[in-house]
Amino acid sequence: MSCPPLKKALQDKASPDAVPKVYGWCPGALRPMMSGDGLVVRIRAPLGQLSQEQARGLAQLSQHFGNGLIDLSARANLQMRGVAPDHHAPLIQGLRGLDLVDQDAAVEARRNLLLTPFWKKGDDSHRIACDLAQALSQAQDLDLPGKFGFAIDCGNQPVLANAAADIRLERQGKQILLVADGADKGLPVSPEGAAEAAIALARWFLAQGGAPEGRGRMQTLIARRGPPAPHSSQRATSAPQPPLGSSATGRLVALEFGQIRAEALAALAEAGALRLTPWRMLLVENAQNLAPLPGLILDATDPRLQVSACTGAPGCLQALSATRDLARDLAPHLPNGAHLHLSGCAKGCAHSDSADLVLTATGPDTFNLIHHGKAGDQPLKETLSADTLRATPAILTEGS
Repeated sequence: MSCPPLKKALQDKASPDAVPKVYGWCPGALRPMMSGDGLVVRIRAPLGQLSQEQARGLAQLSQHFGNGLIDLSARANLQMRGVAPDHHAPLIQGLRGLDLVDQDAAVEARRNLLLTPFWKKGDDSHRIACDLAQALSQAQDLDLPGKFGFAIDCGNQPVLANAAADIRLERQGKQILLVADGADKGLPVSPEGAAEAAIALARWFLAQGGAPEGRGRMQTLIARRGPPAPHSSQRATSAPQPPLGSSATGRLVALEFGQIRAEALAALAEAGALRLTPWRMLLVENAQNLAPLPGLILDATDPRLQVSACTGAPGCLQALSATRDLARDLAPHLPNGAHLHLSGCAKGCAHSDSADLVLTATGPDTFNLIHHGKAGDQPLKETLSADTLRATPAILTEGS
């Protein structure tokens, strides 16, 4: 007999005529989400970092209690896939032994922090992240929406301006600015007072009615009523994504479509501790030369870097078609610099922004083609079969 979560999940299974379901919250370790291949268990690693021991332990748990597949999310969290409901409790026990689980689900949900992967121990980013994590764990009355998050980006070269967050602490020249997402100005704060100011801005968001029925985002509120009055210092609004390769902190490596197998994660951890990024990349601390591993992208010219592809069917209940095999086949045929978003449904989870080329599944192995848009936009061509796309990939750019 199916357990209740699985029964409910099967009721949510997508059909070609169905509107994709938007859950309005993100899974955690203590509050997992059912998907087509079992529970998705999201791990919010403290400071976005896994020690070598933690990475090896996580890989073992994924193989023992899940299906051995681990996703890296756009919020720099890891997601273990394929966890059976009766395996969840022993998995949590194992994660507690690795210090990768919060004390309860409420604290876990509030501690939605995205930290620049280039932090150094004791610098402003590191100190503020530690202070804010502690403050959020203690703010029991702070009932924020499930997707509400914080970004801490106080290095000399900010990198998270294009990453999703509702409250930002970022370097602007010699200042640290507190920024409400969607605003082009911020409030100068000291490193010592930054966490307290961020909590105050979160309370302001709630007081302004920014979270109707437990949902809502800061950008929507700012568009409606503008930023708080004291926020008057101009901020930079964009930052380039760091390139694949070596940095002063270590080496950035990409994961094919944001996923890695457990055994590859364990092997990669032999080279150093791992830092998680919002770019489907891992930063291997103090590493330079790395051996090739399945699903690991080391070459900055690899065409798979031009493709975003979601889990697809059958792993996602909302997906109408498989996605990643087609993505691999089409990647070598993309024009230089063109980005392809291949989505299993109109939600477009793998890439929230517009893309040069978009393929949105409309049924098993059929897709709509969209140019310069998002997964749910009006298509240029409809119901293209996967076989047609493989046989004539030039169809992707016709009419562009």
